[in-house]
Amino acid sequence: MSETPQHPYAHAAASPDRIAVTLPSRGETRTYAELDHRSNQIAALLRSRGLNRRDGIAILMPNQASWFDVVWAGLRAGLYVTPINWHLTAQEAAYIVRDCEAKAVFASAQIAETVAALGDALDAVELRVSVEGDLPGFEALDDLIADLPGTPIADEREGSWMFYSSGTTGVPKGIKPGLPAPELGGPNPFLMLLTELYGFDSSTVYLSPAPLYHAAPAGWSTGTQRLGGTVVAMDRFDPEELLRLIERHQVTNVQLVPTHLIHLLKLPEEVRGRYDLSSLKMVVHAAAPCPVEVKRAAIEWLGPIVYEYYAGSEGTGFCAISPQEWLERPGSVGRSLLGGVHILDEDGNELPAGDEGQVWFESVHRFDYHGDPEKTRNAFNDKGWSTIGDIGRLDEDGYLFLTDRASNMIISGGVNIYPREAEDVLVVHPLVEDVAVIGTPDEVMGEQVTAFVQLRDPSVASETLAAELVEYTRDRLTHFKCPREVRFVDALPRLPNGKLLKRNLTA
Repeated sequence: MSETPQHPYAHAAASPDRIAVTLPSRGETRTYAELDHRSNQIAALLRSRGLNRRDGIAILMPNQASWFDVVWAGLRAGLYVTPINWHLTAQEAAYIVRDCEAKAVFASAQIAETVAALGDALDAVELRVSVEGDLPGFEALDDLIADLPGTPIADEREGSWMFYSSGTTGVPKGIKPGLPAPELGGPNPFLMLLTELYGFDSSTVYLSPAPLYHAAPAGWSTGTQRLGGTVVAMDRFDPEELLRLIERHQVTNVQLVPTHLIHLLKLPEEVRGRYDLSSLKMVVHAAAPCPVEVKRAAIEWLGPIVYEYYAGSEGTGFCAISPQEWLERPGSVGRSLLGGVHILDEDGNELPAGDEGQVWFESVHRFDYHGDPEKTRNAFNDKGWSTIGDIGRLDEDGYLFLTDRASNMIISGGVNIYPREAEDVLVVHPLVEDVAVIGTPDEVMGEQVTAFVQLRDPSVASETLAAELVEYTRDRLTHFKCPREVRFVDALPRLPNGKLLKRNLTA
């Protein structure tokens, strides 16, 4: 173990009054001493109710300080911690509660309607805890821990996350890694990335504009706390509020998704110029491919501090690229840092540089899709390489360029079309707020390319504008890749982390 354990308890001892997290919209903060005390109390509660190492807890809570109390309790009690997207329908949330086999559920009274509709998904849950309010059938957290000690439980062990995939194209999958070494604060490969690649340390002020139930916000926020930095968490993304918080809290690092960058760049220049962003050392984006024009505009605005990485919640691959590298290779997501990357065809044959195929990673890291051995087997090939289903190509220097998700592919007249190309063109049109391209049924071609477009001003929607948008793409792309139809919608079904639920679009 390192001389200084990488864990909040070490910072609670060394700097008890340092702020571990602040949530400006809620007026909440936790010092490291408070976070350590409350997470110890909740860990004691979990042990007293029979939860032992490798058991699981589920969390249905919006961004709030208590979320960190519960997470750190589970992680220091050696448990699997599953944050659940509280924006899901009750049926979707109930599926995850059942599937993850949680022995305890922590839920916020703020989402009482969803919790009430979980129904028999709670029947097997031994401990049901309500946070900041009453929920029928739940015990109040503050009452449960009022008399419990704020000192460590006797058998502390490192736990782990069990995240669920976003389910953008099907049923979410629980990603269950092996548990790390038991001692708290021991060596952690993810923290090596944060420190060596992105410069995180105890002076870091990390801004998270996304819901904490997603893997990246959860991992990067708690990673910041393992290193003794401060997390600034927004309850929802608002582009101007994000700029205001950077200035007010002297934020050093912020993590975004391309949708966030698009909204920021569409702010009037006088608004963007109103805020002092000089404290920013690094803007990191991930989670979805970023249109080249958007990334270039972000670098022109913010300077050469816009970094990118590509990874999945499965944790078997990690590519990264600096702004300087990206300017030399626009569109790349970087080179693999955790093992070899390979491009394979449908028969598993390796393809040469420049050819497109499915992206596979070498990795010593293994994972299971919880309760689904077939999906686990399909995620690995006979060489032990793993894939999360993306399509891409490598250049001669090993830089990866992503094309799209294999599951998003449109087949029209026997031709494979990846919708991302048309999406990247349409999203930068001055009248367009958001766009999604999918294949819709066509009697002759099998599928046709259809664009669902959310306008910045819905009142300008017309057949004439739809035709203009089709021509706009035809001026920039090969015609077979362009939409034959444009449908205007009030809003696209995006998750708060920017991921698009294409399965929710009506074909």
